[in-house]
Amino acid sequence: MPEARPHKTMSKATRYVNIVAVVVPFIGVLAAIVMLWNSAVTWFDIAMLVGTYLISAFGVTVGYHRMLTHGAVQAPKWVRYAFVVAGSTAVEGPALIWAADHRKHHAHTDVEGDPHSPHIGGGEGLKGLWHAHVGWLWSTEIERGWPRKHTPDLLRDKGLVRISKWFPWIALTGLIIPFLAGWAYHGSLAGGLQTFVWAGLVRVFFIHHVTWSVNSICHFSGYRRFDVDDHSRNNPLLAILTLGESWHHNHHAFPRSASHGMRWYEIDLSALLIKGFVAVGLMSKPVYISREQQAKKLPGSAPQAEPVTDAA
Repeated sequence: MPEARPHKTMSKATRYVNIVAVVVPFIGVLAAIVMLWNSAVTWFDIAMLVGTYLISAFGVTVGYHRMLTHGAVQAPKWVRYAFVVAGSTAVEGPALIWAADHRKHHAHTDVEGDPHSPHIGGGEGLKGLWHAHVGWLWSTEIERGWPRKHTPDLLRDKGLVRISKWFPWIALTGLIIPFLAGWAYHGSLAGGLQTFVWAGLVRVFFIHHVTWSVNSICHFSGYRRFDVDDHSRNNPLLAILTLGESWHHNHHAFPRSASHGMRWYEIDLSALLIKGFVAVGLMSKPVYISREQQAKKLPGSAPQAEPVTDAA
């Protein structure tokens, strides 16, 4: 959401909120382990977990990331807003703050100014990985992205500004819905709490750590293809859970690409969803990178500005 003045570092209040947002889902996972041991889970709970995970995760990968932050694909406002609302249920912060942090990450990848690099700010090795994964969310010393500086184009969209301001209520609603659905299905308050744990807290825990793994693991472990001046990596082990975001090196080579998977074996579920929406007319102008354009960033090629192909 827009800020009244350039707060470049996190307030203590925000730090405490972030700590709660990380710790409470973890407590939910511990409760789920006990519940699983006692068979306190049904196929309905698992279906709710998977369904809400996909809604939240696609909201982040397609809505927050590819659509808002990078403009990799266009969509009517109602589709755009729907994805941003879905992304808000992931409890990763307001869309404008998320996009500002991520644009700052791209502007200073793995050098001073990157808010969540495992190679800057927290030291190397495990300490650096911890910093990139979750430590940066708790640090009042890290300079965060600032919407008025990093996302001025998004601030001109009043609908996005409203959704960002409503983030706490959207996130809360995303937790209440599984509880109400579970109560209705199981027919008891205890049943509602059971579904809440699985499709609420466990879902948030998984999507948090999957998203943060792109910040940490995908700048530390994996393979590289292009000649880019950072430590980004493609990590195939995370591809399905991240819905294609773990082809992170490809993304850093071509940030505007609507598809992060650039070979047939690089499965990108977010790109497939975008193609489906384009096919039915709900999205348009996805940016794709041809093999010829990719070749210009292979090692040994002459330096080139990032080329893109806009597909109607």
